[in-house]
Amino acid sequence: MNIAKERRAIDAALDDYRAMLDTIPDERFTETPPGGGWSYAEVYSHIMKATLGSCIALERCTHGNCPPTKEGLNFMGRFMMLAGVFPVRLKMSAALAAKMPVEKISKEDAKNLLIKCRKRIDDTSPLIKDSSPNFRYKHPRLGMLTAEQWFKFIRIHLYHHLKQLKRVEKKFS
Repeated sequence: MNIAKERRAIDAALDDYRAMLDTIPDERFTETPPGGGWSYAEVYSHIMKATLGSCIALERCTHGNCPPTKEGLNFMGRFMMLAGVFPVRLKMSAALAAKMPVEKISKEDAKNLLIKCRKRIDDTSPLIKDSSPNFRYKHPRLGMLTAEQWFKFIRIHLYHHLKQLKRVEKKFS
C-alpha cells in the first residue's frame, strides 16, 4: 500500500466534505430528505465520528496497544481492501448504532469535527510506516485490521459517504 497516495486521497475527500458544507443551505442541513434516509447532518455526524474512531484503532495498532494476533480480515474485509470500495450499500448494525449514534449536528459542529479528523490524520499517518502487521484491531464488519488497513478503510469509508451525500442532494433536487 502506498501510504502517501492514501493520505492524498484522504485529504482530498476531507476537502470535498469541507467544500460541500459551504454549498448546503443552513435550513436544509438537518432536514430529513424527501423519501427518508439520513440528513446531511446525520451523514456528517456518522462519517466524522467513524473517522475519529478509525484513527484511534489505527493508533492502537501503531503503538502495539492491542494484542498481537494472526487473525485477519474476513471475506468482506478482503474484498473491500482489494476492490477499494464498499461491496454494497449497508445499513449500520444496531450494535454499532448504539455505540456510535448518528445525530443531527450543526454545520459548526461538522466543521469542528472535520478539523479534529484532519488533526488525527496528521498525527497518525506518520506512525503507519513503522507499525507491525502483527498488531491488529477488530473492525465490526471487516475482521482484524492492521494500521495500514485502517488507513485504507478511512479513505474507502470517506468516499463511500461522499456518494451518500450526493444521493441526499438528489433527493432534494
